Amino acid sequence: MHYEVVLPAAGSGKRMGAGKNKLFLLLANKPILIHTLEVFQRDGNCTGIWLAVKPEERDYIQQLLEEYRITKVKGLPSGGNERQHSVHSCIKEMNQVDIVLVHDAARPFITTPVIEKLVLTAKEEGAAIAGVRAKDTMKKVADGIIVETVDRDNLWSIQTPQAFQFDLIKEAEDIAEKVGFLGTDEAMLVERLGHQVHIVESTYENVKITTKEDILFGEAIIQHRTI
Repeated sequence: MHYEVVLPAAGSGKRMGAGKNKLFLLLANKPILIHTLEVFQRDGNCTGIWLAVKPEERDYIQQLLEEYRITKVKGLPSGGNERQHSVHSCIKEMNQVDIVLVHDAARPFITTPVIEKLVLTAKEEGAAIAGVRAKDTMKKVADGIIVETVDRDNLWSIQTPQAFQFDLIKEAEDIAEKVGFLGTDEAMLVERLGHQVHIVESTYENVKITTKEDILFGEAIIQHRTI
């Protein structure tokens, strides 16, 4: 089942402390961004990739696309100050498609089977997001004091991709922009419309490269997968 994917790539990566867009950092001698793009480049069901970028980085990203032969990118619209604005800038430029995925450009280890489940669930139900079950004991804290131990059986750590029927995510983004609402992820915008969002179990390897320590985790995952 075909889909197109939106990758917000205009972040600053302050927590990485690299002094540049963290997506350009090398992971196993290849930019993080390229690792992520190659997942969708290889997937025959992906018919288009949209990258929200900083205007000053557009030329460099275009060079990377050519160097690594990433041919599915349909547009490089300018990203906004917030992730939500970057996603919306891509949605506005897209033509009607069945399913849209929104994926963190810094999550290079998503697998095709998880993507397939997300697309199928979104096709049937309207909205689906990737996640993994919470492994740690969870505590609710107020002013530095534990006030409750939360039952983790019903808790999930949310990842991306998040998959939606095109009309649904476009409506959710348009309304959020109109009323000035800023959500933490795309699913939250859809939830505001009263629409149910289904969860698809992902893998714990689908980490987001955010800190320097995550680079080490990423290198280990790549080494493990090549054994």
